[in-house]
Amino acid sequence: MTHDEAKTILLLYRPGTADANDPQVAEALALARQDAELARWLEEHCARQEALRAKFRQITVPEGLKEQIISEHKVQSMIVWWRYPAALAVAAVIILLFSLSPLLFRSGGDDTFAHYRSRMVSAALRGYSMDLETNDLTQIRAYLARQQAPTNYRLPAGLQKMATATGCAVQSWQSAKVSMVCFHTGKPLAPGEKSDLWLFVIERSSLNDALASDSPQFARVNRLITATWTRGDKVYLLGMEGDEQALRQYL
Repeated sequence: MTHDEAKTILLLYRPGTADANDPQVAEALALARQDAELARWLEEHCARQEALRAKFRQITVPEGLKEQIISEHKVQSMIVWWRYPAALAVAAVIILLFSLSPLLFRSGGDDTFAHYRSRMVSAALRGYSMDLETNDLTQIRAYLARQQAPTNYRLPAGLQKMATATGCAVQSWQSAKVSMVCFHTGKPLAPGEKSDLWLFVIERSSLNDALASDSPQFARVNRLITATWTRGDKVYLLGMEGDEQALRQYL
């Protein structure tokens, strides 16, 4: 696990909860104990989490609100809670805290390449639905063009020769669109699955710390081995289950 991958995982870590029992979180925490920079970031992240919790604990429930709700529930099957000034005040405070929390308690690192890569891998593994199912690469490009997603990408020679397209989908990253082209390597698939190899293409300008190298960089993310490279104004991410040697044949 790399420094950036650990930071991405720890963005969702809540100190003092069962989160630490998750294998990935435990691995990231172990890395933080060995990495001084990551340890400082984690300390600040936990402090922001505690500050946000403290803000919520400071919200005082108006006296008699519970009894009022219970009594009104006996008369109405559904309480139109916003008619009550006390409840409205509490709701307004909660909404305000949530709206301001990205600014006041923003944890850095959520716009990094490592986070983008993790998000795209999750999209491939979570049981997605393809927007278009076809093995015609021309139709795939035409569909992506209509959706204003990246289309002037170059497929690796190995991918064109050794895998069959199965369709595509459009993913989102921040305010940018990502072209997701799905392939089948020919290996047996689990019931309900149609792809086992995925290519993601995004405009380089949409990533603050995009790799500048056109030489594939390999990394394991969740269950997938991934290869990432930059060519022209596009950043490519190719992923599949297996190892680096297996993935290299599709490059």
